[in-house]
Amino acid sequence: MASPRFPGADIAARVAACVSLADLRSLAEQAIERTAWDYYRSGAWDEATLAANEERWRRFEIHYRGMVDVSQRSGRTVLFGREIPCPLLAAPTAMQRMAHPDGECATARACGAAGLPMCLSSLSTTALEEVRAATDGPLWMQVYISKDRGFTRSLIERADAAGVEAFAVTCDTPVWGVRDRDMRNGFRVPDGLRIVNLERPGGPTGHAGVGIGGALSWTIDDTLTWRDVEALAGWTKRPVLVKGICRPDDARAAIGSGARGVWISNHGGRQLDGAPATADVLGACAAEARGRAAVVVDGGVRRGTDIVRALALGADAVAVGRPILWGLGAGGELGVRRALDMLRTEFELALALAGVRNCDEIRAL
Repeated sequence: MASPRFPGADIAARVAACVSLADLRSLAEQAIERTAWDYYRSGAWDEATLAANEERWRRFEIHYRGMVDVSQRSGRTVLFGREIPCPLLAAPTAMQRMAHPDGECATARACGAAGLPMCLSSLSTTALEEVRAATDGPLWMQVYISKDRGFTRSLIERADAAGVEAFAVTCDTPVWGVRDRDMRNGFRVPDGLRIVNLERPGGPTGHAGVGIGGALSWTIDDTLTWRDVEALAGWTKRPVLVKGICRPDDARAAIGSGARGVWISNHGGRQLDGAPATADVLGACAAEARGRAAVVVDGGVRRGTDIVRALALGADAVAVGRPILWGLGAGGELGVRRALDMLRTEFELALALAGVRNCDEIRAL
C-alpha cells in the first residue's frame, strides 16, 4: 500500500532515490500526520539524551587495517541459535499504523524478506497473531509487565503459542517519561486505532489522555523488581532479554534473574532525560555480559559504521527504531526494506574499509 499522501508509483520512485536514512526521514516527515510525527520523533524534556544518542557514536574512531584481503567478507552472525545475514534487527516501536496503514505487518514482511528479526511492540496497533502470519522470519516481542501479572503471563503464553521466538521485557519504564511535544499536542491514541494486544474484557483501554502518560499509564507498573523478571523468565522457554539496561550491575542482575540477553537502551531518549548515551555505556555493560548473555544495543544508530562501532564495543547485534518508522512512513513495506538494505549495505562496505571480514574480526579491531 502506498503512503497516505503520495501515489504508489511516485513513492516507489522517491524511495528508490533515497541514498541515506536522512532522505527517508525527510520523506516520512512529509507523509506522516503532524501529531504522530511529533510522537515518533520526540524525546523526554530537553531531549539531551535523544541528541546524545546519535552524537556519541561519532566520537568513536574506527582504526582501520590496511592491506587486508576483504574480497570474501560477511556480516552473518548467530543470535539465539538463528543465523541472520547482518547483526541488525528492528527495535520495538509503538503504534506503527500511525505511520502507514499496513503498520506492523509491513515491517514484519520487510524484516522477513531481509532475514532479520523484528521485535514487535506490545503497544502494537496490529494483533500479534496477524503480525506473526505476515512473516516466517524471526519475530520477537517487547513486553511491559503490567499491574495485572496474570494478564502479562497470558500475553506471554499467547505470543509463545503464536511462535514468537524471544521476549524483551522493558525495565526502564516504571512510569512514562514526559515528552513536551506530546503534552502540547494533547497526544492520544488516534480514532480508529487500538492497542489491540493489551485489551481485555472489562480492562482499561486508555485511548484518551494528555501525553503518553495520560493515554497509556495502565500498561505499566511502578512496583517492578528483578523478581518480576525472574517470574517472567519462568513463564516461557523462549529467550528473555531485559531491555533498558545502562549499568553493568543491572546487566548482572538481569542475567541473574534468568535473562539470556541484555539490551542496552535508554528508550530512544524518551524516558529519563540526562541518561547516558547508549554508546557510552555499551562497553562496560557488554563486558559484564560477555560469555553469559547476548548483547543488543539501540539508540541513535544511523549508519552502517555505527554497527561496526557497536560490535567493536561488545554488542552482538544492533537494533534500530526510528529509521524503521521513517521507512514505513516514506513507503510502507518498500520503505522499510530500503532502510534495512541501506544499513546492511553500509555495514558490509564498512567491513571492507575497516580491513575486517566478519563480525568476530570487528571485535579484534
